[in-house]
Amino acid sequence: MSPPLLKLGAVLSTMAMISNWMSQTLPSLVGLNTTRITTSDVLTQISPKEGWQVYSSAQDPDGRCICTVVAPEQNLCSRDAKSRQLRQLLEKVQNMSQSIEVLNLRTQRDFQYVLKMETQMKGLKAKFRQIEDDRKTLMTKHFQELKEKMDELLPLIPVLEQYKTDAKLITQFKEEIRNLSTVLTGIQEEIGAYDYDELHQRVLSLETRLRDCMKKLTCGKLMKITGPITVKISGTRFGAWMTDPLASEKNNRVWYMDSYTNNKIVREYKSIADFVSGAESRTYNLPFKWAGTNHVVYNGSLYFNKYQSNIIIKYSFDTGRVLAQRSLEYAGFHNVYPYTWGGFSDIDLMADEIGLWAVYATNQNAGNIVISQLNQDTLEVLKSWSTGYPKRSAGESFMICGTLYVTNSHLTGAKVYYSYSTKTSTYEYTDIPFHNQYFHISMLDYNARDRALYAWNNGHQVLFNVTLFHVIKTEDDT
Repeated sequence: MSPPLLKLGAVLSTMAMISNWMSQTLPSLVGLNTTRITTSDVLTQISPKEGWQVYSSAQDPDGRCICTVVAPEQNLCSRDAKSRQLRQLLEKVQNMSQSIEVLNLRTQRDFQYVLKMETQMKGLKAKFRQIEDDRKTLMTKHFQELKEKMDELLPLIPVLEQYKTDAKLITQFKEEIRNLSTVLTGIQEEIGAYDYDELHQRVLSLETRLRDCMKKLTCGKLMKITGPITVKISGTRFGAWMTDPLASEKNNRVWYMDSYTNNKIVREYKSIADFVSGAESRTYNLPFKWAGTNHVVYNGSLYFNKYQSNIIIKYSFDTGRVLAQRSLEYAGFHNVYPYTWGGFSDIDLMADEIGLWAVYATNQNAGNIVISQLNQDTLEVLKSWSTGYPKRSAGESFMICGTLYVTNSHLTGAKVYYSYSTKTSTYEYTDIPFHNQYFHISMLDYNARDRALYAWNNGHQVLFNVTLFHVIKTEDDT
């Protein structure tokens, strides 16, 4: 039962309690109760009469009649003052009972009005949900229907004003109705002032301003990972899929590379929708087999580790040719320093807001992770950072804003456990859990354009959303 109906029930219950109390209490208030009066005279016993109980009758020394009764007969002690007072009170009780009955009938009538109002309110709520789903519908058919519903609700205000059991609740109902009328009036004025094309231009202008604001955000720090969202189930247990973080907004091509070795075929899809449906747009036959699953597409080219070597290959999708290749000095390869799941994942290529990176391990750094920033054209190492985290203990890793984030496992219960900032050359231990839904991650890479993590989870292609902490640049920042 809704709050207005609960309050109405409480009113009816209270009325019944008042009537019961008066019938039990009024006799005792005027001295007419079931306690017998003891006098020096002999008490005269009178037999009970139908309807009202008579207990005794006697006279005091002055000759006045004293009765112990609930209600005496009409001819018994008719001149007693208390008897007259009792009759008057009984008459008042009868009048009050009649008033209560009238109030009860009126309350039942108002109750029906409240039920009708509640039904219409629920219908109005459903209409507003429909408005949220389809703004254009509001501009045409349903706007008029809502106005008619409001016109039906407004006459209920005087009825609600008669219902005084809860004045505060009535005031709230009236205020909500006025607010809804104000909102609808505002929408009506806005629809009259702007056509659809003009509103669309305003939205585009707002989007442009928001993008300008986003450009003022400094690189973010990872705070939270949510998801995953399962995009597709395909391929073997291990593989990689990705989009280009530097592609334009209209370019949403997806590249798909199944397995971690013994393969040279890259499949291309024009969009996520085509990828889900399996509608390939093109296939590429690479000149070399790849090793591992840690490839990256960056600015129109594919970067991958050549099988059984520490050589990095840059392959152009547009020309179908190798644009550059370079050996990553001292980097272990072919399961010398892989992630915990193996799979020739020795060299992990990745990209973020800053540029292109390689994550690997060397004997010189005792098998611990080395981070190198690469020139995207020549693959030359621009700068390197040596960490103290053993690569074989890492489940997977990814770069965000120049900071490497390392997971403690590729299995269940995985979380981001360690991070290393190339900006400050410092590390910290973190505790950022994420849901490893399919129990075996063999690829995890950050895409700066989508602000998401792409993952290959036991034959499932999934996406994780990330929450970053940003600082807004000011004019005083250098």
